[in-house]
Amino acid sequence: MPAYEEDLAEFSRYNTQVLGISVDNVPSLEAWAKNMGGLSYPLLSDFWPHGQVSLKYGILREEGLCERALFVVDKQGILRYIDIHPIGDQPDNAQIFEVLRKLS
Repeated sequence: MPAYEEDLAEFSRYNTQVLGISVDNVPSLEAWAKNMGGLSYPLLSDFWPHGQVSLKYGILREEGLCERALFVVDKQGILRYIDIHPIGDQPDNAQIFEVLRKLS
């Protein structure tokens, strides 16, 4: 999440809204964001009903956690890019910017 924070100006160049979403509850997300020094983009809770958004996007695990995934949704609500990767990996933002360039 800090990598997205660092590149918000670049995301802005593509008229893009960065959102974070987690199956954790709101107090947990607030504490986590505060611990990281805060975030200037929205961090959403998919806690109740637990994981419904993650389930609809196909990334909810059996144990109730969600995969680490990136989605690019255009202004018409069409899903244009999906990247699901190991939870410990931080993908390079350059990949997302390449997708955004192609959509521009």
